[in-house]
Amino acid sequence: MAHEPATDDAGATGGPGSTDPSTDASTADGCTLCSLPTPVDPIVDPDVDGEFCCRGCLEVARALDSVDDVESAVDAATLRDRLEGDDRSPREPESTERDRGTDDAFLAVEGMHCSTCEAFLETTAESADGILAAEASYATETVRLVYDPDRLEADTLPDIVSGYGYSARERTIDSGDDAETDQALVTFLIGGGLFGMMVMVWYAVFLYPTYFGYEPVVDFGGYDGYYLAVNIWLMTSFVLFYTGYPILRGAYVSLRAGMPNMDLLVTTAAVGSYAYSTLAMGLGRTDLYFDVTVAVVLAVTAGTYYEERIKRRAAGLLSELTEQQVDEARLENGETVPIEAVEPGNRLLVRPGERVPLDGELYEGTAAVDESLVTGESLPVEKKPGDDLRGGTVVTDAPIILEVGANAESTLDRLVSVLWSIQSSRPGVQRLADKLATIFVPLVLVLAGGATAVLLATGSSLSTALLVGLTVVIVSCPCALGLATPLAIASGIQAAAKRGIVVATETIFEDAPEVDLVVLDKTGTLTTGSMSVTAVHTTEGVDSSELHRRAAAVESHSAHPIADAIVEAAASDHESPATPVADGGAGTAASVAQFERDSRGVSGVVAGDRVTVGHPDYLRNRGQVCPATLESPIDDARGAGDVPVAVGWNGQIRGILVVGDSPRSDWLEAVTTLSVGREIVVLTGDDGAAADRFRDIDAVDEVFAGVPPEAKAETVRRLRSRGTVAMVGDGSNDAPALAAADVGIAMGTATKLATDAADAVVVSNDLEGVAATFDVATGTHRRIRQNLGWAFVYNSVAIPLALAGLLNPLFAALAMAASSALVVLNSARSI
Repeated sequence: MAHEPATDDAGATGGPGSTDPSTDASTADGCTLCSLPTPVDPIVDPDVDGEFCCRGCLEVARALDSVDDVESAVDAATLRDRLEGDDRSPREPESTERDRGTDDAFLAVEGMHCSTCEAFLETTAESADGILAAEASYATETVRLVYDPDRLEADTLPDIVSGYGYSARERTIDSGDDAETDQALVTFLIGGGLFGMMVMVWYAVFLYPTYFGYEPVVDFGGYDGYYLAVNIWLMTSFVLFYTGYPILRGAYVSLRAGMPNMDLLVTTAAVGSYAYSTLAMGLGRTDLYFDVTVAVVLAVTAGTYYEERIKRRAAGLLSELTEQQVDEARLENGETVPIEAVEPGNRLLVRPGERVPLDGELYEGTAAVDESLVTGESLPVEKKPGDDLRGGTVVTDAPIILEVGANAESTLDRLVSVLWSIQSSRPGVQRLADKLATIFVPLVLVLAGGATAVLLATGSSLSTALLVGLTVVIVSCPCALGLATPLAIASGIQAAAKRGIVVATETIFEDAPEVDLVVLDKTGTLTTGSMSVTAVHTTEGVDSSELHRRAAAVESHSAHPIADAIVEAAASDHESPATPVADGGAGTAASVAQFERDSRGVSGVVAGDRVTVGHPDYLRNRGQVCPATLESPIDDARGAGDVPVAVGWNGQIRGILVVGDSPRSDWLEAVTTLSVGREIVVLTGDDGAAADRFRDIDAVDEVFAGVPPEAKAETVRRLRSRGTVAMVGDGSNDAPALAAADVGIAMGTATKLATDAADAVVVSNDLEGVAATFDVATGTHRRIRQNLGWAFVYNSVAIPLALAGLLNPLFAALAMAASSALVVLNSARSI
């Protein structure tokens, strides 16, 4: 079917949100909000500064014009430059043009786990010759490099960032998660479990008895004792430097970045007990605390490994998502070539069901184009020769010839670039434990060093002074503090997975409980996102099922989203268009004769009658009379943002099928739940009645309609001046906004680009899952605070005792183990 559903009927794609950005009659400066070109007569308002491409951008600017901070302005410029293919660096002032000879590269980096990793990688990269700027985000594991292509080859960039346990690759290259998981398993089980177990067994048999006054089984002053100690030392060394390498690296990175973190405290306890024990071993003493090193390293490594394992298991639920970018194009002669080989002016053949590879102009053919992936608008748009086409959209019902635009680029690819740019510039939230560590770690080290110095100054022996300092460090509970966050997060990820939610970025547990505004995309989030028949209206004497069967019989020969909706609805009602009907019935799909297709409708002979289906005006122009009783349903459908599809035969329109993107059945209840303590904003590219249905809902505070995709991320940024913002969406056009928000939540039907941008994905595709995401995040955040609270309460008692010399490292280790056990038990409770 080739109706024109958007422009005249619903206003869904003919409104401001669909302003054509590529006409010759447009201004050069562009829209004040999103930088799309404006028409000759731009949209203006005396109460709002600037000129706009559409009413939607103007209304967003009117509502959010109070936001005018420097950071937002720079971010907005970055977004505009990216969408326009400009090469301006986001680190430079908006008015400064960067050297046009530089390029950007986006790398995925594995191994980042805290904000100190970001600072370290940025410093490391910028110290390399040819790297002009670097931005890193551990939350999204993305690094953006601005480099000079004359001095550096693109394929050498991952090597610059890799090292110290970090592994960089191009964003488009598969990560090989399975091999990485297997390596982590080998590292932990063999490096930690086996050797650590042997150390603890030898301690239980030979050393622990001596701490309680029993005679040693071996003579530690002789060969046997020395042999035993050396073996314990070797196995402990393996555990510390192999299994504990990520912890040591984290401590080193924190020192390089000047940001003490929990890894530094854990490393100090592990290395301190290792160094003291090594010295004591050389002096022939039996007070060796290699067991503390082993316990600290294994406990923290096990907690971190458990967290990563749970995260990977949850992420596996998203393995069937489909890539949306196009990497090949078909020339007019049918030859398939790589997308990089296409040049401006080339003509490409795009068949029904295929994506438009690049932006350009429709050269030949007429077809309905589904632009929802890029624009977010729910209804397909009829395209004719001379109309502009966006790369990433889908041709639905007829082959066309595309003439590639001057830049030979794709709107979808620009959205990808914008997404990666936002992700790399969005720093991860510093974990609460690491925030506390910036104060706690230096304090513990000062206390330990101070106690050692005081004891030495007062005449105590070196071994006694060092032992007290070591006890302070050990008793400072590095295990409990190191486990507090990863175990609680792993528990939260599991709880979310049980509710059909995949947590992609653990920072959601820090941000989500603080959310003040929830921005909901309309199409695919509040609505089903697909065309369906919502109502059937007939004239007197015409059976609705017969009308539907006849329409479906004709539409089954068409390839159009609206036609698919009509056929699918007939099949779901057990009235398949292939069901034979006698005596005036609809007949079979195969029995449709003399099928004809037009830009606004289709027709065919069914059971002896020529049945015409399409735009009401299309039927009127073909001599079909529209009864007065059907005029009201037509107007009502248009007023609700739906498409009225007329069905007629024998010179009269017999009925109207109303087709539209209907709201989800549970949307109102879900939005009402989300509105408790939060503002609700609906954001959509649709305009008019399609958005108006949400304005009168008490739970909805604002509706921004007609907002083009390029303006969604900027709208979210401006809303952030009101507080912490969560964005819920499902389309590739929502991806930059999902990444720009403090919390991004994608629905289960989301495109891969949207799920890549989101912090959590509601796999069940149920709106109630959005509220459940906040519940789980809040519970997990509370659990993290409880774990840390217990660890610090314990420290407030244990550290003074250690400073007073009332604890020795053995009892300190036992107390540390007890506190860690409480953290484990608390984290294991259901959320």
